Amino acid sequence: MSQLANYINAKRESKPILSMTHVVYGYPTVEESLTWMGTLLENGADFIEVQFPFSDPVADGPTIVAACHKALEQTLSVEQCLKDIGQLAKKYPESRLVLMSYLNPMYRYGLDKLVERCAEEGILGLILPDLPYEQAGGLRAACDKHGIDPVWLVTPVTPKDRMAFLASNAQGFLYCVARSGVTGNSNHDGEGAQTELQHYLASIQSDSSAPLGVGFGLRRREQIKELEGHADIAILGSALLDAYNQGGQETGIALFKELFSH
Repeated sequence: MSQLANYINAKRESKPILSMTHVVYGYPTVEESLTWMGTLLENGADFIEVQFPFSDPVADGPTIVAACHKALEQTLSVEQCLKDIGQLAKKYPESRLVLMSYLNPMYRYGLDKLVERCAEEGILGLILPDLPYEQAGGLRAACDKHGIDPVWLVTPVTPKDRMAFLASNAQGFLYCVARSGVTGNSNHDGEGAQTELQHYLASIQSDSSAPLGVGFGLRRREQIKELEGHADIAILGSALLDAYNQGGQETGIALFKELFSH
């Protein structure tokens, strides 16, 4: 079993569901983004999904797109991002950090080098939403060599045979998109929608031995509670960034604590 899966399974013994918070590296500045990550880790975030920004983040909604564009007004370096995340990984050994981006900037950096550097910096997971499994043979081989988990995504409209294939090949965890579309506003409210979500997660679990993370549209405590027993990680992205934009770290932490209080 992978390092990420072991970490998730061990932490789940004492928590009904784990927290993953999404932060855009470099937004609004590199220093402020790193300070924000540190604050989240100090307040008990189990994971941070660190997004290295790209100009066309196709899976992301308007809040995260705007943050990526703002961050890219600076000159950002993949190498410096990895070093900065590595410092956080060393300082907060009770949590885990995963790197999320898109293929273009990571390919330019070099995928083999990326995986090797992730291992050196204690980054155990890699999320590239626009890299299909079938085209990731080189990346998968490098990840196997260095003990890094490539994290695959499935959605409610993923064909059943492909969902089963990706679920059976998941390692650290499988990223289950809670609804169709991009990150941001929720449309999985109401009893019917929740039942549908639970059936979707149950169908994935039948094919996967890896833990399940659920994201896209989570904004309220009851949504997190309804995932308990059906998933292992609740992923908080646009809602957290909206709160941060409205009132800085204080407002962001208030939302985090509201959603993940046990």
